[in-house]
Amino acid sequence: MSIAAAVLMIAGCSSPKTDAEKFADDLLGRMTLREKLGQMSQFRPRSGVVTGPEGFSYDLETMIKAGEVGSILSLREQEYFEIYQRLAVDSSRLGIPILFAHDIIHGCKVIFPINLGSSCTWDVESVKQSARVAAVEASAMGLAWTFSPMCDISADPRWGRVSEGSGEDQYLAAKLSVAMVEGYQGDDLSDSTTILACVKHFAAYGAPEAGRDYNTVDMSERMFRDRYLPVYQAAIDAGAATVMSSFNDFDGIPASGNKWLLKTVLRDELGFDGFVVSDYDAVHEMVNHGVAADGADAARLALEAYLDMEMTSGDYINHGEQLVQDGVIPEKLIDELCRNILIVKYELGLFEDPFRYGGAERFARETYKPESIALARKIARESMVLLKNEGSVLPLKEGGKVAMIGPFISDARAMNGTWDGFSEAKRTVTIEQGMRARFPEGTLTFTRGCDAYSHIDGGVEAAVRAARAADVAVLTLGLPGNHSGETSSMTSVELPQAQKELLAAVKATGKPVVVLLVTGRPMALESVDELMDALLVVWHPGTAGGDALADLLSGDYSPSGHLTMSFPRCDGQIPIRYNYKSTGRPLTKEMDYTQSHKAKKNYQTCYLFTPNSPLYPFGYGLSYTQFSFTDLQVLDPEVAMGEDVRVKVRVTNVGEVPGTTVAQLYIRDKVASTTRPVRELKGFERVSLEPGASAEVLFTITAADMAFCREDMKFAQEPGEFGLWVGESCEAELEGKFIVKE
Repeated sequence: MSIAAAVLMIAGCSSPKTDAEKFADDLLGRMTLREKLGQMSQFRPRSGVVTGPEGFSYDLETMIKAGEVGSILSLREQEYFEIYQRLAVDSSRLGIPILFAHDIIHGCKVIFPINLGSSCTWDVESVKQSARVAAVEASAMGLAWTFSPMCDISADPRWGRVSEGSGEDQYLAAKLSVAMVEGYQGDDLSDSTTILACVKHFAAYGAPEAGRDYNTVDMSERMFRDRYLPVYQAAIDAGAATVMSSFNDFDGIPASGNKWLLKTVLRDELGFDGFVVSDYDAVHEMVNHGVAADGADAARLALEAYLDMEMTSGDYINHGEQLVQDGVIPEKLIDELCRNILIVKYELGLFEDPFRYGGAERFARETYKPESIALARKIARESMVLLKNEGSVLPLKEGGKVAMIGPFISDARAMNGTWDGFSEAKRTVTIEQGMRARFPEGTLTFTRGCDAYSHIDGGVEAAVRAARAADVAVLTLGLPGNHSGETSSMTSVELPQAQKELLAAVKATGKPVVVLLVTGRPMALESVDELMDALLVVWHPGTAGGDALADLLSGDYSPSGHLTMSFPRCDGQIPIRYNYKSTGRPLTKEMDYTQSHKAKKNYQTCYLFTPNSPLYPFGYGLSYTQFSFTDLQVLDPEVAMGEDVRVKVRVTNVGEVPGTTVAQLYIRDKVASTTRPVRELKGFERVSLEPGASAEVLFTITAADMAFCREDMKFAQEPGEFGLWVGESCEAELEGKFIVKE
C-alpha cells in the first residue's frame, strides 16, 4: 500500500477513483436500467458453439442495436467481429463496445497439447509462453476474452474435463494457472495483443460425484479450503480479471447463486475486483437444481450472489427490470455489478478503440508464426511421458523396420483433442506425417488394425502380418480427440475392447511392442500392461504432435515428461491421488494384498485383490538415460514460525545420453491439528544434464507452503516436525526432516 493510500485510510477516506472508475460512474449515470442489464448479458450467435440448452429466442442484431448485449460468445466467422462491433458502437444509443469471448483453452490457431499434457512438462515458463501465443492469435481473430485457465484439480479420470486442467495436485496447478494468467493478460490489459483470463470453474467443479459432468459436489469446507481453493486464489492473486461460476452446487447451493462463494469468499476474502460470469445457462439451470421457481427467481438468486454477467440464458435481460420495479433487487446492486464490467472494458482499451482487436492484415501476420509452431513442437515433445521401456526398445533403432499400427495414425483430430480453438486439420501434423518426415522411406508400414471402439474387416490380420514383417510394432491406442473434455465423462477408463484384442494379437507375434497412448485422461492399463514392452503417453499433443513424437521415437530427444495425474490400475481405484490421508490402519509394505481375505483379519486397509497403489504414480516419468539423487542437505533443520527452510540436493545424469528430469520435493506435517496428507508437493525444478554431469538444486519451503486449514479454520502454519523427500516422483526415497518452533 502506498503512503498516500494509507493516509487516506487513516483519515477515513476511500482511495481516489481510477480513470476507469470515473469513466464507468459517468457512463452508468447515463444508462437506462435495461442497458445496464444488457451489459450484464452474454449471448451467442446461432452459428456459435453450443454447450447447453438453446434458451429463449432472440434476434441478436436487434438486441445489439438496443444496447442489450454486453458480450458475444463463440463467434467463429471472422468478418462478424467487426460487423457486430460496428452495430454496437454506431447504432446503439450509448455506443458501448461488445466484449467478444471464446474458449481458447490450449491454443487458438496453433494448438498446443491439451492442458493436462502441458502440465506434464512441469515447465512454468513454457506454459506461460503458450498462453501468450494463444492471446496474440486470439486477439488477431478479434477476441478479447478466453475462458481459461481451468483451475479445477481432479483425481477422477472418469471426468472428461481433466483434460483441461493441470492434474491432481494444487501446488503444481497453482503455479501453472498463474503462468497462464500472466501469458494471456501480460503486463498491460490495454495492449491489444492481450486478452482477459477467466478463472474457472468457481468452485470445486473438479470433484463431481462419480466423475459425471455437471454433477453435484459434496465436500467439507475444510477440504475445499485445503485442497481446492488455493489454485483459484493463486490465479486471482496473479491478476485474473474475470472468474466463471461453476455448474455444480456447493453445500447444497448452486455456485451461480451462492453468495458465500461469490461474495464472502471470492470478493471479501480473496479480494477479487473483476467480474464474474456464469457458465453456459447456469443461471437458469438453478430452476432444474430446484432452488429457483422460474427464470425470474433464478435471476434474483444470481444477482443477490453478486454474479455480474450471465451466459446465454437471458434471465437478467428478461426479468431484471421487473425485479427492480417490484423492489426485490435494488438498482444500486445492478449498478455495482454493471460497473465491474464497464471498468474491465475500459481497462482493455475498448472504449478508446473498439476495433483494436482483429483485422485481416493482423490475422495473417500473427497466426501460425514459425516460432509459435516451434514452441508447440517443443512443449508437445516435453509433455509426453515414458512410463515403460523394457529392453530399451525405445528409441527405435536406426534403419530398423517399424510397423505403425492403430486407429490414430492419421487422425488429426486425435492430435488436437478437445476445445481445439480455431484449428485447421490441414495444419496439424499427424503421427504418420511426423514419422514419414523423420524416418527413411521403406522402413515404415502403416495399418489401422481397428477403429477406436470396433473391429474393421481384416484389420487384426493385417496388423499381425505387418508386425511379423517388422523389427518392432508401434501401436497408437487410446481415445479419440472428442472423447475428452466437456460432456465426455466415462464410466470406465479401460482401453476399449477392440484395441485390447488388437494389442494381444500383435504381442503374440513375439515382436517388441511399443504403445503410444493417445488420450485426454489417465487410463486403467493393468489388464494390458504385460502386453507392452514400452509405453509412451502422447496425450492429444496438438498442431506439431506428429513431429514431436518422431523427435522422441528417433532418439533425437529423450522423453522428459512426468505425470501430473496418477494412472490407476483399474476403474475400481478411482478416484485416486498421491496426496491421500493416512487412515487409522494404514497399509504398510509388509502387508501383502495377495493374501486371502481370512488371513488379513480385517486389519489391512487395502483391496482384496488389488493394491492401494496406482499403476503409475504422480510425478513418475522415465528417460532414455538415468538420474541419481544424492547429498540431500536440509540447510535449515530448525526454524521459527514464518521462516523459510532451504533444502539442497545433487542430481547426476548417470546414463549415456543427455536428458532432462524433474526434481521434486515433498513434505509431511507429522503431527497437526487436523489430518494431513501422507505427502505434499512443495517444490520442483526441471534439470537438464549431459552424461556424467551433475547439478545442485536448491528448494525453498516457505511458511505459506507449510500452511493448511487448521482446526480453527484458519489457513495458517503450525509448529512441529516435518518429513521431506526428494526424487523423481511422489515415491521418492531420499529422506530428510526439519522442525518448526513457535
